[in-house]
Amino acid sequence: MKKGQLDKIKLRISQLSAGQGFDDFGVSRSQYLEEEAPRLETWLKRDFHGKMKYMENWFDMRLDPSRILPGAKTVITFIQNYYPAEYQKAGSYKVAKYAYGEDYHFVIKRKLKNIAMALSEEFGEFSWRAFVDSGPMLDRVWAKKAGLGWIGKNSLLLNKDRGSFFFIGHLVTDLDIPEDLQVSDHCGTCTRCIDACPTDAIPEPYVVDGSKCISYFTIELKESIPSEFQDMYQDWVFGCDICQDVCPWTSKSKPHSEEAFDFNGTWQEFSKKEWEDLDEISFKKEFKKSAIKRVGYQGIRKNVDFLKGKQE
Repeated sequence: MKKGQLDKIKLRISQLSAGQGFDDFGVSRSQYLEEEAPRLETWLKRDFHGKMKYMENWFDMRLDPSRILPGAKTVITFIQNYYPAEYQKAGSYKVAKYAYGEDYHFVIKRKLKNIAMALSEEFGEFSWRAFVDSGPMLDRVWAKKAGLGWIGKNSLLLNKDRGSFFFIGHLVTDLDIPEDLQVSDHCGTCTRCIDACPTDAIPEPYVVDGSKCISYFTIELKESIPSEFQDMYQDWVFGCDICQDVCPWTSKSKPHSEEAFDFNGTWQEFSKKEWEDLDEISFKKEFKKSAIKRVGYQGIRKNVDFLKGKQE
């Protein structure tokens, strides 16, 4: 395609992105992530992935989109805010804000597919694949390369205007669209996220020991939670937002306008006792559209029992 046509496609992506409710998008050149290779290898060698053995798979594919989509030329990355207007019941077991509404994997992927199909109809067929926190994609790295922010000391993508409470989705394509400029790091000397982590899961700036992260314990770990962390949980039953909540840049966060991310069900009003008394039938009904169902009833039961044990 000629440059004028490619510029036109990028303008149309901007329009479609806004129409689907995304807050921003950016484009990066599909290439081997040479700088990330040693970082990923070291992270795995230090066993910071814990029991997430799937992280050891598809090493080269995680670093090179052309292994995912032959002929890939660009990665188009989209972000959407999920910061809530209201919070769950105070004094109860806590759920990470990203899980307040419908499962974002499905919501965001649906939007990505809508954009890709609209572009195909208007500009002709092209090859693409959509990813939302799934598949062998280093999501935050590609978002950084697309100019949507920088990776903070808590390893999350930070944006000067929006903080860090947003979902990331990608379209890997064979379109040769002009790429965007990256932004600089604005963490400075701040160490609030490192200091606030109760399990010391951020051993050094920009590195997270996943095997000590509360999100890992409450979502990924299928085994019993190590008793050494008994008094560190601060009532998190699914995920954790501590390192985001203390970040100065999240003061920029404003409530989202996506209905799908609003509370789904009545669990936000649960007291601790209601969490503790939750049975499997009620769990399936309450969380049928939620990302919380990912851990299953036994997973939530494990987490609640662990937290309850802290109190007894």
